[in-house]
Amino acid sequence: MFCLFLDDKINEMRDIKTRRKLKYMFEITAVERQMFFQLIVAAILGGLIGLEREYRHRPAGFRTYFLVSLGACLFTVISRYFPATDIDSTRIAAQIVTGIGFIGAGVIFRQDEKIEGITTAAGLWVAAAIGMGVGSGFYFISVAATVLILTVLPSSQKIINMFKK
Repeated sequence: MFCLFLDDKINEMRDIKTRRKLKYMFEITAVERQMFFQLIVAAILGGLIGLEREYRHRPAGFRTYFLVSLGACLFTVISRYFPATDIDSTRIAAQIVTGIGFIGAGVIFRQDEKIEGITTAAGLWVAAAIGMGVGSGFYFISVAATVLILTVLPSSQKIINMFKK
């Protein structure tokens, strides 16, 4: 809708050079459409994990997982299409892992003899990996990881209780 409005306004301009520059600036390429699709998929997958955690009243919920997955995907996509040719995209991926590790360390805390937040930290780490997977074009493995998380996390306490008996 907004693009159609802009297109009409650009066409009304008299200066041909300015019109061409603006049309080029607002033109969405096939690569950008692919990037947008990847961001949407990563946001949905991260959001699904976050909804499960929110349902279980965990400290990090929908918004946190949504943002972690989306951010990791965005960094990955940008690193793949970075204009400079001598940039090593694996360095950006390594920094995503380090940054999420730092965030994860912030959600782990000790209370008396009990340590809490480890599952949340691990979940954020995996949400970032899912976002990186989508950003790299590995849709199947990212969806499979999401399904595994959504299957194992809710049923893990039942499995643990079975072994305790």
